[in-house]
Amino acid sequence: MLPAWAVRPAFRSLPGLRGPSLSSHHLPRQWYSDKKTAGAPVTPSTAEHDLPDHRKLGIRQELFTTSVYSPGSPIFLPNGTRVFNRLVDFLRRQYVHYGFEEVITPNIYKKSLWERSGHLQNYADDMYTVTSRARAPEEKAAGCCGADGRSPPHEGSGETARTAEGEDDDYGLKPMNCPGHCLIFASKTRSYRDLPIRFADFSPLHRNEISGALSGLTRVRRFHQDDGHIFCRPIQIREEVFKTLDFMKTVYGALGLDYFDFALSTRPADHYIGTDAEWERAEGQLRDALEQAGLKYTVKEGDGAFYGPKIDVMLHDSHGKSHQAGTIQLDFQLPQRFNLEYKAPAPKLEAQGLPLEKADPAELETYGSVTPVMVHRAILGSVERLMALLIEEYKGKWPFWLNPRQCVILTLNDTEPVVRWASEIKDTLTGHDRVRDPNKPVQPRPTGFAVDIDVSPRSLQKKLAEAIEKGYGLIAVVGKKNVENQTVTVQTGERPSENGDKKKPREDLSAMGLRLKMQEMVETYQ
Repeated sequence: MLPAWAVRPAFRSLPGLRGPSLSSHHLPRQWYSDKKTAGAPVTPSTAEHDLPDHRKLGIRQELFTTSVYSPGSPIFLPNGTRVFNRLVDFLRRQYVHYGFEEVITPNIYKKSLWERSGHLQNYADDMYTVTSRARAPEEKAAGCCGADGRSPPHEGSGETARTAEGEDDDYGLKPMNCPGHCLIFASKTRSYRDLPIRFADFSPLHRNEISGALSGLTRVRRFHQDDGHIFCRPIQIREEVFKTLDFMKTVYGALGLDYFDFALSTRPADHYIGTDAEWERAEGQLRDALEQAGLKYTVKEGDGAFYGPKIDVMLHDSHGKSHQAGTIQLDFQLPQRFNLEYKAPAPKLEAQGLPLEKADPAELETYGSVTPVMVHRAILGSVERLMALLIEEYKGKWPFWLNPRQCVILTLNDTEPVVRWASEIKDTLTGHDRVRDPNKPVQPRPTGFAVDIDVSPRSLQKKLAEAIEKGYGLIAVVGKKNVENQTVTVQTGERPSENGDKKKPREDLSAMGLRLKMQEMVETYQ
């Protein structure tokens, strides 16, 4: 029996959001240069320069750059870092609702771990190897620190200058977090009452893409993934998959990504672990979840991960190329390889995914070990890749809550009263207004808003044009009357309409009134 929330016509939406019904999600995403062409898909004849390119827009908006010294590893500039952090913070807020606990795991593990997980046998070509360099005792300088500036090993830490075992082991930079999360699950005894257990991880991942395939933020070697793993009982699989689909709908609705494709990826032709029967069982459960949720999907034969089948969410860039975003992967293999188990009554029934209510009283008195099922899930997928798609989707006009340039304060002149009042407004908007009062303790409470100020003697017309070009969400103007009334005149950062028959709405607000307006826009994902 499906839970009631799983069969509603549409999934849960965030406050202030109105998402499309599920039946529209299978429609291919089309990208248009303006609303007049809505309904007309981008064709090969479309001029290349008319299509948004996240690489060019990223430079123009000062979001990220790259370096020949680290190919495939984007360098986020302050503006790009703001967008990145807001996406991550948004996910963290959702984790509370969906029951995920965040963990932090190592970037490198010994080769033996990757052998155990199966990555070394099935994924080695996409991994980076790291070799440790041991330091001989004579290389250490006298004193508190070594010649390289590092502190000596702590007493009782188990570290020595030359470890007796495994000193020169090869290590692998992790391409994914699942083995590390298996280690966490195995770190203590688990009961069936503890499950499901949901871990989330934002650690950076590395995958060895060939240099010719690298492209902006869409194909990289170092990236961050909103990686999560659910350890559940067999009877809980369907509910966890439905909750993850609900999670995806909530997030994509907030981002304004209304259309996307679902794809079911099945067992690879080679380089996979597990039996055919286990794969058929896992594929069937994912297929049932998609069909009972009323979602249309395509099947990608042989495109599954080496450890299990998966549901992928596919988004399209401005050039029509599809990219994987979110994913749900069902895995019976890694829990077996890591000998993961939990204690449960009637273990045979439990392992078959049957309700314990069907067990005989005698069976319920018998406790045994059961292997959990592992559900891999990512909502955004690669944060870098999703940012590339959002850059092209928004074309420089970010929604306010994500905008790296949320507000700019412009002065009508550079007189001392006007400049001082503009600075006080900025302090209020950023949460540093209490610092100005010498009679109060310094207790700034930063709001996190991205607020800039322009007090240059240039004309207001030039300042406005520049602010609009840079894509500020709100433009606040301060002049002599504002100083007298202790207000600020606010307008949006949108360009004037093409026909020019309407003026931008403006309103006079107090500094705190503007701050509350901005808070509401962020909280309702405007």
